[in-house]
Amino acid sequence: MSGRRSRSRQSSGTSRISEEQINDLIIKLQQLLPELRDNRRSDKVSAARVLQETCNYIRNLHREVDDLSERLSELLANTDTAQAALIRSLLTQ
Repeated sequence: MSGRRSRSRQSSGTSRISEEQINDLIIKLQQLLPELRDNRRSDKVSAARVLQETCNYIRNLHREVDDLSERLSELLANTDTAQAALIRSLLTQ
């Protein structure tokens, strides 16, 4: 980190996160990623890879949500009014 960044953080009153805390957060994040979850602890994965996989995973989740939303819209458009109302009510619960 550059000296200018560290000075600005200290002067703004933002608490500094320790390297150990960052490593713990990276490990927790890695455990949430299906692609990296089953990796043994002895197999080191770089923080950069964990962050890249996190970005990829989030992008894929967004695509899935978009796809499912489109499919749901098509389903609702092709069902009768009573069934569509039932589906909408189930989704809003």
